[in-house]
Amino acid sequence: MAKLYFSYSTMNAGKSTLLLQAAYNYRERGMRALLYTCAAYAGGGPGLIHSRLDISEAAELYADEDDLFVSIRDHAEESKVDCVFVDEAQCLTRAHVWQLARVADRLGIPVMCFGLRTDFQGNLFAGSSELLAIADSLREVRTICFCGAKATMVVRRDANGRVLTEGSQVSAEKSDYVSLCRKHWEEAIGHWPVTGPEH
Repeated sequence: MAKLYFSYSTMNAGKSTLLLQAAYNYRERGMRALLYTCAAYAGGGPGLIHSRLDISEAAELYADEDDLFVSIRDHAEESKVDCVFVDEAQCLTRAHVWQLARVADRLGIPVMCFGLRTDFQGNLFAGSSELLAIADSLREVRTICFCGAKATMVVRRDANGRVLTEGSQVSAEKSDYVSLCRKHWEEAIGHWPVTGPEH
């Protein structure tokens, strides 16, 4: 039975590298893999999944208004699709996540999503929230904070290195982010030290 998978982490954990490696493994065995990534990160250019290891591959773009079930079904009618890979899955809408669930349930095609769990303010992305709720399989891809502890949070920095606490949830500039453990994230965004008797 096909499943909906969600592999999540902070920035710079190697999610895109894992995706590209898994897609390569499918193709090496003569199977067809479809790759999708978020149009918000394409800057008006073609779809591309790019890894920090400087490997990349073309991918179809998805935007909020797209129906991924219809897109994948159309591809499957042209030629058998063995697996679907979705990068930047945090950008999925809740409707997209259900469309991908239907790809697994109705078309029998496994769907592997890779993305961030939370944003720089510590809030769940809509796509990640829905994937955490309904995906068949969840996997945390681990990376570390500068202190050596497991990084579970990210901060966004401006060009001067100042930590930002406000702004849009999605930013196309990945270099603005630093992965931190919860302790150092709280310090970085100014939640600690806490003062006053109520704390």
